[in-house]
Amino acid sequence: MTSAHANPVRVGVFGLLGSGNLGNDGSLEAVLGYLRAEHPEAVVDALCGGPEAVTARFGIPATRLHWNRAEYRTASRAGAIASKGVGKLVDAVRTAAWVRRHDVVIVPGMGVLEATLPLRPWGFPYALFLLCASGRLLRTRVALVSVGAAEIRNRPTRALVRWSARLAAYRSYRDAPSRDAMRAMGVDTARDEVYPDLAFSLPTPSAGTRPAGPPSGPPGPVCLGVMDFHGGNDDRARAEEIHRRYLDGTIHFVRALVAEGRPVRLLTGDDCDASVVTAVLDAVDSPLVTAAEPASLADLMAEMAAADTVVAVRYHNLICALKTGTPVLALCYATKSEALMADMGLGAYCHPAREVDADRLLEQFRELEKRSAELRRTLTERNLAAARRLEHQFTALTAALFPATDHAHAQTHAQTHALREAP
Repeated sequence: MTSAHANPVRVGVFGLLGSGNLGNDGSLEAVLGYLRAEHPEAVVDALCGGPEAVTARFGIPATRLHWNRAEYRTASRAGAIASKGVGKLVDAVRTAAWVRRHDVVIVPGMGVLEATLPLRPWGFPYALFLLCASGRLLRTRVALVSVGAAEIRNRPTRALVRWSARLAAYRSYRDAPSRDAMRAMGVDTARDEVYPDLAFSLPTPSAGTRPAGPPSGPPGPVCLGVMDFHGGNDDRARAEEIHRRYLDGTIHFVRALVAEGRPVRLLTGDDCDASVVTAVLDAVDSPLVTAAEPASLADLMAEMAAADTVVAVRYHNLICALKTGTPVLALCYATKSEALMADMGLGAYCHPAREVDADRLLEQFRELEKRSAELRRTLTERNLAAARRLEHQFTALTAALFPATDHAHAQTHAQTHALREAP
């Protein structure tokens, strides 16, 4: 790798970015912040799901991840199926050509090694495998940075994910269960570290933040993060039943809050969640229930910082609440949410998203609010610890991917230290 004074380092970022998922885009924002702060000489572009959105928001060139624009729509006609097949071959060539133009490729966070939501093996798992295989063949370092993982039962998906992880030059995970899952699937994780999710490195909005401790006036607003939830890969047979139970429980919960005079602010984390917002607003006709239209994790954090309490399903909705120090009750659909809540000191406040019991949810919510002041203090401490751990993540990433820069930083540090020690 050449130094910054010769040819600049060429860095690619890869993933389902710019596709309407706020958590994925927040992970990209965190990595771009790191690159601009620590490696301003790097030339960055993306291979991603929504290139126009990524270029418009982040100001970097971007290329579409899949040749076939209908990749994530189910193909039923013969022509559409044939087009998907051709697309797989074209994508192999396109991915290799893109990887060849880079010194380093970073996959920023996201649950790229899991199938906790419905996922077909020849969609993103195949795309990730093409990336990691191309990186190994073309000697481009591919880094899976603070990613999520879970054990996968579907054999083709499991094989693709396992080989993707094995072929990557660098791996770190956003929680210990993710590393354990990859070890259980046959990946040597002896040198892999665990760090907090990348979103914990994003700036936290301060405007409108409620002070720690009991509110002086009447109870404040409750933020409710909803999700178009139908279970995971293993729940396809009862997907509609799971969705109906989740939606009914959510509506019951909102009605109970409104009956107590509580303002409820509905939040999403992905474009597809809008249907759930509409269903709740239609079912609960009250001026106390309003909906936000967040376009980023910063927007989510601003909403949650002004709330008394948050109840949420999506992983990055939970992170936004935790990061703003707002007590949160998690509707959990995967181990990652339970691990996150435990790490942040709120492990007792989890509720199964597949089996929503509105009465039990209300009971947990009231217990959470009683301990609000104590939990806010806990979150302040845990957020400081997470920020420190992510500093170590970025230092480790520089050492693994940018050895020339890391050596220059070390020399500068040694020279500065020597000057300070000189008589």
